[in-house]
Amino acid sequence: MTALARRYPFKELDESQNRLRTLFGPAPVPPENDKETNTGVEWAPLVDITEDATEFLIKAELPDVKMEDVKVTVEDGVLAISGERKFEKEEKERKYHRMERAYGSVLSSFTLPGGADAGTVSGELREGVLTIRLQRTEKARAKAVEVKVS
Repeated sequence: MTALARRYPFKELDESQNRLRTLFGPAPVPPENDKETNTGVEWAPLVDITEDATEFLIKAELPDVKMEDVKVTVEDGVLAISGERKFEKEEKERKYHRMERAYGSVLSSFTLPGGADAGTVSGELREGVLTIRLQRTEKARAKAVEVKVS
C-alpha cells in the first residue's frame, strides 16, 4: 500500500525566499542621521499562504495602506498585490531621530497553483491585513473515494 503525498504548491517559493534570506541576511539598519528617511523605497509585505480542501488563502500585512491605494490583479496565472504607503506629512517643529518604516510603492506577486480558480478571487483589507481568497476548481478539490481491498 502506498502513501499519498500531500502537494504543497508554494514549496519552491518558500525555498527561494529562504535562500535569499540566507544570502543577504536581515535588512541593514541605516545610520542614525536627522536627514535620512526611507521615503520612496519599494517594500514587500509579509505574506502567509495557506490552503484547505476548498480554497487558497493569502494574508498580506499592509499597515497604513488605505483600501483605495491597494490593487490586486490576476494575469497569466500570477496574482499581484500592489499599492502605496504614503509618507506622513513631515512636521518641521518635530525632530526625527530614526525612521525605519518604508514608504512608497509595494509590490508582491505569486504564481497561482494549478487548482486555483482565478475567476473567484476576492479580497478584504481590515486592520492592516489584506485577505485574499481563491476557490479551488471542482476538479482540484480532494474527493474521498472508498476503495475495497480484497
